[in-house]
Amino acid sequence: MLNPFNNPEVQEQLSVLFSNLAGDIWATLYSTVLATIFSYIIGLPLGILLVTGEKGGVRPLPGALMKVLNFVINILRSVPFLILMIMAIPLSRLILGTSVGTNAMIPPLVIAAFPFVARMVESSLREVDHGVLEAAQAMGASPFQIVRKVLLPEALPSLLTSATTVTITILGYGAMAGLGATAINYGYYRKQQIILYGAVIVLVILVQIIQSAGTHTAVGSDKRLTKKSRRKGLRDANRQVNRDKRTPGAL
Repeated sequence: MLNPFNNPEVQEQLSVLFSNLAGDIWATLYSTVLATIFSYIIGLPLGILLVTGEKGGVRPLPGALMKVLNFVINILRSVPFLILMIMAIPLSRLILGTSVGTNAMIPPLVIAAFPFVARMVESSLREVDHGVLEAAQAMGASPFQIVRKVLLPEALPSLLTSATTVTITILGYGAMAGLGATAINYGYYRKQQIILYGAVIVLVILVQIIQSAGTHTAVGSDKRLTKKSRRKGLRDANRQVNRDKRTPGAL
């Protein structure tokens, strides 16, 4: 019986795959983590403003300002990522001095992701029982205290589940700078199927690791769950992440 691993072409593809694997995984995680952090730096405050600044919120803002904020977020979410990436090339060149490479992918990822983050944060904060907020207001808590000590802690499990969804979504787009680049350049253009499928398998493994870690962290942070109900919480959180990933136009 012929051993396919003795085929010189197969050996060459495996050699390329494994020689680039560590660097590709690092580039993928590097761009994903940085883009996620910067997206939350911008998107988290915006999501809080969308909830607290609305009419009847803990710190209402002018209606015109809220309309403009919602309009800008909706517009940015409507632009497909690839088009937005092309439009953001001058920004990458301005900030980083280059439009090529892993670092150049981060500004387009942040611009594409922070409106998504804002909406996810908004959705999570709206799950908080309004009665809890009213009780905090009745006790004389300031808007900042309500947000820091009531709103965010109460919404923490949902926020962590949303962060898992955001990270996986950014990983899917940002993979073009690492594993995705290898899959396209070697696997697609050069018809080297082993490299193509190998890179995809590694991406799937990374997604599963992130989803499992995020789900366990979210369920573990929910103080309302007993040990007996944590298993059900894990299943529900996993289903929620999967539903969010299947949502059309996530970014």
